[in-house]
Amino acid sequence: MSRPTDSPQFEAPSPELIARFTEIVGPAYALIDATAQAPFLKEWRDRYVGRTPLVLRPGSVEEISRILALANEARIGIVPQAGNTGLVGGQIPYEDGRDIVLSVARLNKIRHVDPLGQSMIAEAGATLDSVQQAAEEAGRLFPLSLAAEGSCQIGGNLATNAGGVNVLAYGNARALVLGLEVVLADGRVWSSLKTLKKDNTGYDLKDLFIGSEGTLGIITAAALKLFARPAEKATAFAALEDLDQVLELFKRAEAVAGSHLTAFEFICKTGVEIGVRHVEGVRSPFAEIPQWSVLIEISAHEADGRAGETLEQLLGDAIEAGIVVDAAIAQSLQQAKDFWRLREEMSDAQKHEGGSIKHDVSVAPSAMPEFIRRANEVVGKLCPGARPVPFGHFGDGNVHYNISQPVGMDKAAYLARWEEIAAAVHALVVEMQGSISAEHGIGRMKREELAHLKSAVEMEMMRAIKSALDPRGILNPGKVV
Repeated sequence: MSRPTDSPQFEAPSPELIARFTEIVGPAYALIDATAQAPFLKEWRDRYVGRTPLVLRPGSVEEISRILALANEARIGIVPQAGNTGLVGGQIPYEDGRDIVLSVARLNKIRHVDPLGQSMIAEAGATLDSVQQAAEEAGRLFPLSLAAEGSCQIGGNLATNAGGVNVLAYGNARALVLGLEVVLADGRVWSSLKTLKKDNTGYDLKDLFIGSEGTLGIITAAALKLFARPAEKATAFAALEDLDQVLELFKRAEAVAGSHLTAFEFICKTGVEIGVRHVEGVRSPFAEIPQWSVLIEISAHEADGRAGETLEQLLGDAIEAGIVVDAAIAQSLQQAKDFWRLREEMSDAQKHEGGSIKHDVSVAPSAMPEFIRRANEVVGKLCPGARPVPFGHFGDGNVHYNISQPVGMDKAAYLARWEEIAAAVHALVVEMQGSISAEHGIGRMKREELAHLKSAVEMEMMRAIKSALDPRGILNPGKVV
């Protein structure tokens, strides 16, 4: 995929400029060797493989400030990168090899934890699991949770407004941020790491940078919200034969559990079969894999058994009503972890089935059954034999509508149809008042589509913000807008 013609067309840095950038971080943290650069240039699904003259690994906010000041002066494109787990190519430079990659991975400290104030200040390169662990050690919870939490970094999570499995109860990444520290395109540092719950003093600038995918500034640290840790969790898998029954079960779960319903995930039969087939130790809790498996979690702040009682009552009533055909309630912490592992291994397991065309979309939960049925029909007509593998976060309307290649089809030939199939699926999403990106972002993959799907007024506002904060367009050029 070549660089868009309507994005800034910078030249690659000269040897003299490379030397100046290297001087800022030191030779050990300025990578020019192809082998050393390789981990920073490839998306994990192999859809994007970029080139760069230089990978910079600064170790401080001051170094990032100097890098951006120089890049802005010299008109050099900078591609910010955190854990390189993004799925839309936003963190990967273009193949023409002109842009410098800037990794925030060395800024990985937990600067401060305040259990009483229920807040934490973490640097952008801290992995999500290290942030979770720091909160746990303080007797608190940082609820952002997703499959890549061992390698994704909090700066990338915020830059993409990540979602994950706890959005139902706690919201997206945006809802978990109190303040930010950001280096702007010209090298100036905006630091607003206040941990106030209330601050009604003008525009809320942090929300410009959350979800901007590194196109407006580079997030270097964040003040994060912490929460009381649940004292009890009850986890179960339910077996259902129809999507309308999944929707009915969700309605009942919300009615009886309310805010204590912390997860309501769903997986299609094909997805469970693929997981069982390819991931060691993963198995279905049911003797016969149902059409739909639903993972439910109910949490409580008192260890009085009420979470388990509520879950048992919910499932018992649903079985009696003919909505659920079978259910398995985790009897131990390990069994609950095993249940979650089946859900979390969905994306990786599909690699073993050949090519997979992936969609991260959202519709209203009430529209989920209709969307999946209609999408299956669309895909079946476009590519007979293709195998839809929908799964995801039913409770917040986010479906990972992945499609594994037909058995026996050439992988490259199948993936060559990505744009055609994605366009058809996204057209349906838009028709149903949904979003073509629920939690992964826009990056390179969906940039052109975004311009067609957003209104002219929306695109004009977004470009005006970009122009105001990055007038020379050096930050992540050719991404998002």
